Amino acid sequence: MSDLDEAVSGPATRVPGPAPGDDLRKPHEMIVMMPRSGRVTLTGRRLYNALLQVSQSHMAAMPAMPPADFMFSAPLPSLLRATGSSGEDRTAAKRYLREMRGLEVDWESTAAGDGVKWRGFSMLSEVSIEVRNGENWVSWSYPPTLMAALREPTRWARLDLEVLGRLGTYTALALYEICARYRDNPSGLTSRKPVAWWADALSNAPANGERREWRKFKSERVKDAIDEINRETEIEIELIEHKQGRAVEEVQFAVRKKRQAPRELPHEPIDVDLVRRAGYLHIREIKLDGLIQEFGDQAVRSCLDHIERRAANAALKPIDNAYSYLRTLLRNGGVEPAPDTTDTAPSIESDLTSPRTPAQKAAQQAAQSQSELEARQAKLGERIAQLRSEIQALDPVRRKAFVDKAITLMTERGLFTPVIRRRAEQGDPLHGPLGAMVVRCYAESTYGTNWENLA
Repeated sequence: MSDLDEAVSGPATRVPGPAPGDDLRKPHEMIVMMPRSGRVTLTGRRLYNALLQVSQSHMAAMPAMPPADFMFSAPLPSLLRATGSSGEDRTAAKRYLREMRGLEVDWESTAAGDGVKWRGFSMLSEVSIEVRNGENWVSWSYPPTLMAALREPTRWARLDLEVLGRLGTYTALALYEICARYRDNPSGLTSRKPVAWWADALSNAPANGERREWRKFKSERVKDAIDEINRETEIEIELIEHKQGRAVEEVQFAVRKKRQAPRELPHEPIDVDLVRRAGYLHIREIKLDGLIQEFGDQAVRSCLDHIERRAANAALKPIDNAYSYLRTLLRNGGVEPAPDTTDTAPSIESDLTSPRTPAQKAAQQAAQSQSELEARQAKLGERIAQLRSEIQALDPVRRKAFVDKAITLMTERGLFTPVIRRRAEQGDPLHGPLGAMVVRCYAESTYGTNWENLA
């Protein structure tokens, strides 16, 4: 039995993941989370709420407070589904879970005058992913103070994980959690706080002494968050600004329940695999979300396939800005599959006998060239996928040798940027620009310089 399965008092009970409609009684002092040491992603905060809900349900069935080193456990797929993500993606989950273990945050109560409740607490004390009977499970633990507050909250906000999964921006999620605790409050008003407080509470990165002017922060983030909350949730909120002269000094929100239940909108969960693949191309999750909402995940997936194949082709110039390139592809109609010319392509006989204008001949040649290009790219994509599988099957020492060689080549060419270095240190070097170079190093060493044309 793994060490993660046991606490001081004995084996940790395995509990199912959060079910749809399950509510989290989130303590007031855990609602306002202000990052101190790094950025918190939207999916990371969603996943953290799912961990809290599972832990709270587990502790409710226990006769006493578990020991400080107690490890909670749940299947990874159910946790990801609770965040609004689909499928099981171990690599992406590691990224989010590692984010929580290493991040320090300040926790504040939403009550007036309470101020900082806990300063500099890590979100998780320990976390790990392991395979149990062929399924990935997550095990985690909390600092004792957080666990005590979670087990017996004196005041809490009731949060529905399914509702949280509808919100597509970090600011909307953070603002909704604050406002949700006031939906049954007779006054219908949140606490009145300085604009700097709201900027910190609704941002996913540390302020570090520098904040956007409230007017700009409101325009860029808060207005869209209000619209999203009013559209997707059971409450409606309204911004109230308090001015000193012409300057806005303090802010609060009016909160009321909707008279009718919110309309059920089909919610397409975010595909964690798309987030991971875009991350390796240095495309931020918040930008990817915008493209998915505008063009759909299938179009985004097809264009990412195209960009990955292009990045793996050493004969082509590297892409300087993958996000701009992806956005341009989507706005130009995406990447179309190779056309099927079985029925429409003219035969040799008809081509010789049918009169054609120069424009028609040029159009036919262009279509044929495009078809051949798409076929070559598809074949190359299959070849690269095969090579990646071979690299994954290598023993770790030999695989590391190819990774080191790829890093050396990229460093010599000035391509090993800090972002690529950080991705490599996170444990998966076979995606993005570094992955393309690893594949090339392995392929040339194993199959020679003509590796692209080998079946």
